[in-house]
Amino acid sequence: MKKEIKVPQLGESVSEGVVSNILKPSGSYVRADEEILELETDKVNQVLYAPAAGVLTLTVSPNQSVKTGDVIGSVDTEAKAPIAPPKEEPQKAPKAEPAPKPSEGLTSRVMGKEFVAELKTPAQAPTPTAAPTAKPSVQAPAEKPARLLVDETKVTRKRMSTLRKVISQKLVEVKNNTAMLTTFNEIDMGAVIEIRTKEKENFAKRYGVRLGFMSFFVKAVVAALKAIPEVNSMIDGDEIVTFKTYDVGVAVSTEKGLMVPVLRDCDKRSFGEIEGAIENYAKKARDGTISVDDLRGGSFTITNGGVFGSLLSTPILNPPQSAILGMHTIVKRPVVVNDQIVIRPMMYVALSYDHRIIDGREAVLFLVQLKQILEAPAKLFLEA
Repeated sequence: MKKEIKVPQLGESVSEGVVSNILKPSGSYVRADEEILELETDKVNQVLYAPAAGVLTLTVSPNQSVKTGDVIGSVDTEAKAPIAPPKEEPQKAPKAEPAPKPSEGLTSRVMGKEFVAELKTPAQAPTPTAAPTAKPSVQAPAEKPARLLVDETKVTRKRMSTLRKVISQKLVEVKNNTAMLTTFNEIDMGAVIEIRTKEKENFAKRYGVRLGFMSFFVKAVVAALKAIPEVNSMIDGDEIVTFKTYDVGVAVSTEKGLMVPVLRDCDKRSFGEIEGAIENYAKKARDGTISVDDLRGGSFTITNGGVFGSLLSTPILNPPQSAILGMHTIVKRPVVVNDQIVIRPMMYVALSYDHRIIDGREAVLFLVQLKQILEAPAKLFLEA
């Protein structure tokens, strides 16, 4: 009996994938629930498993596009596992035949000498009385450009992943289809650093995760979104949809590209729950085990280029969202506090927003609200 292997539902709004890796070749014996191939979609990678034990037959090849419901192979459950053949005694190596004598044919060395001699012989102009010998017309090879754009000996090439292609398409769409604008501010991170230093040991014992900066920013973003709800909105046709929930996406960098898992109901989560969820999502994203459900939804995104040392940047919107916050590295700089020049740990923050539905006033007020919360976070931390 043969059991068909079909492409499963790949996730919400995902109907097509690409065979990225065949883990078990066609004709091999597989066990039930054994990994047989890997599909790559525009969101995540998904492993397909053998529906039963038997001999595997695949009708797809690497880099082939498939759709949900497609039959891509089968497993013959009546076939038995092949018996390993007995070891054969090593055969004696055949005797090497003597090398041919020079008289037995033209060697490459002789042909090379003749070729060089022919190059040295000046070409003679054909006599007018000589009748041309009829030869099949041969098209002259196209002339190579005077200068190659790429020296292939000094570069490497690899196929762009489906995820990377979709990300690039979305980035171009955002640039072309939104009125994106960015506003900046700076935050004195001294108070947050002081709390982290004082509470990190107790926090780790209580929640089993490290207290990072991201949980402070997530909670501060929720408070700012409540104060400026226009930022927690997006466009749907000719309507503006404003969310009453606070599902915040946190960008995670992976080898395959940027992924944005969503932390849901952040207004109801504690600092420990937020840090634990971020750590779990980051691990799943880098291991390739993150699901489509982990990535769907979200009304606002935070991206942290500061972990790579970025001082200032302009984040690009995560469609269909209308705003994204960019965090950056913390640098000690001289600032004026109470008419005194002091050295403080400062961070630049950037808010990119769709100017079609978010005005400059709301964008600036959002960052001011964020700044005020993070520069005096004690109450926010205690209430969480």
